[in-house]
Amino acid sequence: MISAVHGEENERGSARYTLTETEHSHAWGVCAEVEGLFGESQRGTYELFGWVPEKTGVPAWVGSRVWLVPDDETLDAWLLEDAESLGELPGTDSLLLTGMDDYEGPPEGHRGRVRVHDGHRWLGSCREFTRILSPEQVPPPLVLRGLAQSDQLKVALMKGTRRALDLEEAALEIRDDQGELLTDRLLWATVSDWRPSSCGTDLIDLELDGGHFTPVPEYARPIWERWLAGPPDAVNTWAALDTRRRAAWHDLVRERACRRTHRDRPAGHAYELDGRNITDEPALYLALGEAVNGPGGYFGGCLAALDDCLRGTFGYTAPATLLWRDAATAREHLSHALTPDGQPYDLFAAVLEALTEGGMDVTLA
Repeated sequence: MISAVHGEENERGSARYTLTETEHSHAWGVCAEVEGLFGESQRGTYELFGWVPEKTGVPAWVGSRVWLVPDDETLDAWLLEDAESLGELPGTDSLLLTGMDDYEGPPEGHRGRVRVHDGHRWLGSCREFTRILSPEQVPPPLVLRGLAQSDQLKVALMKGTRRALDLEEAALEIRDDQGELLTDRLLWATVSDWRPSSCGTDLIDLELDGGHFTPVPEYARPIWERWLAGPPDAVNTWAALDTRRRAAWHDLVRERACRRTHRDRPAGHAYELDGRNITDEPALYLALGEAVNGPGGYFGGCLAALDDCLRGTFGYTAPATLLWRDAATAREHLSHALTPDGQPYDLFAAVLEALTEGGMDVTLA
């Protein structure tokens, strides 16, 4: 029962994590520590044969969204998220890329030239590519340490059958130091082990099968630790981060915002955007979110999401004005973008158009 779990939580102090059954929203338990939250997810590895780089070459971290565009126009571009380069294979003309696979990958056995871009510039081309099957790895378990159990979980563990220990779909809800819900992570909760915990009487360490959980990347751990301490109290706290970590920061901004109720400002409000640090796409939406909703604020993460925010319920009511300071920085870095299929477009101009159509009168300074 949820009431029983949270009663125990209050007696023991704040609990950061709650394992919640998604269908009926009852809590399986709460705890203050989770082992296995951060780690490396299973990534796809691809060999690009006959790699011909563009002049700029390929950095170690290639980009958050990398597109492989086949010459065959009947095929859609294929997406590789959070892509990394492992460099060229010695003695070959091949490049190795790893990343999180798009759920709709290339056709099996595809042959033909493919061009590669990161959403802003062409990186190179290859004559064909193939997926390299990595050795099967057993993922580490997700361990909820010092878990205060609900009555439902106690019954399931007492039965101990395979069916009882399959808790089905669950959400690991994660709260910050103020007790505010920051985000959650969905998983299929299958109990693989449990034991009495050294954290306190009547508490257990609950071990869940890690094969049904996607860990948070290790590079994002410092960003999470910052947000778990509470939301930022000043704008541009993210400014010193690189593009990859700015995107991780924005992920938490978005996930936190989607769990909150926003009070829309009345029409006619005057907003001001600090554009000094808008050197990439994550920075664009981070700065815009803070202009509308203050430090750590959210106001879209792509053109479609920006359009949704402009329609209301995210702190904004049309019409309004926006003074965009240092707009030349964004114009310089965002005017040359590529669609998934490689067609050039002006992201800076597209954002201005979306703001204008959403009732925002923008002045560039």
